[in-house]
Amino acid sequence: MRYLTPSTLDDAFNLLTTHDLTIVAGGTDFFPSRQRHELCTNILDVTRIAGLSGIGITENRWKIGAATSWTDIARAELPAAFRGLQMAALEVGSLQIQNSGTIAGNLCNASPAADGVPPLLTLEASVELGSARGFREVPLSDFITGVRQTQRTSDEIVTAIYLPTPPDRAIGHFEKLGARRYLVISITMTAAIINLDAQGCISHARIAVGAASAVAQRLKALETDLIGQNPESVKILPRHLAPLSPIDDIRGNADFRLEAVAEQCLRAVKEAGQRHG
Repeated sequence: MRYLTPSTLDDAFNLLTTHDLTIVAGGTDFFPSRQRHELCTNILDVTRIAGLSGIGITENRWKIGAATSWTDIARAELPAAFRGLQMAALEVGSLQIQNSGTIAGNLCNASPAADGVPPLLTLEASVELGSARGFREVPLSDFITGVRQTQRTSDEIVTAIYLPTPPDRAIGHFEKLGARRYLVISITMTAAIINLDAQGCISHARIAVGAASAVAQRLKALETDLIGQNPESVKILPRHLAPLSPIDDIRGNADFRLEAVAEQCLRAVKEAGQRHG
């Protein structure tokens, strides 16, 4: 087993072209999911690569470095539209996991219950991938293609998450349902970003749901129907939840998940609307 820790992206790209390596950042998903014999693999740790962590604005949009920890995201001074993402950051495992776990690791793990995905979908995030062949950018909505599946190829590293500047005064919110308060896999989770006009009606809406389909989904029909409504009078209809395909498992059955999502959507929209005032 080789454990490689390059300090530059170029070194990392070269290693990926010449070695069969598994990329690890915080390792909080990687190590618990492996059996003992599966740990004997060559690892490329990206957390020491210069410039791969941090949050800032570049070219009029927000950039979150791939190796940025959930603790750093939760503590950052960000616009109110990022509040849902910061709330989700505080729900990722324990404090120790939040300190080690990274935003890109959460995306590349591609769990249907990944806490970071719904709020990033509401922020219309895109994923930057780099390799010795160059860089490319993929919308997050296309990056995760299935359970534990992404568009990342074996020679690529996620280098950053990009987020367009959200509307002024937009406010985010995040709702998570689990069997207990901490250290729990989501039964369902819902993220929302809401903006209100001068009359107190919704002028901008983004709603995304996780743990209720193989890949977290934006509820675009609901987003459209929310425009012009008062947050306190919103209703969730069955057709709004049509993109979802929840399963029955030990944490809850499909019908329960749909009921929970409908309630979470109502709560997220109302909470964001109330904070807007």
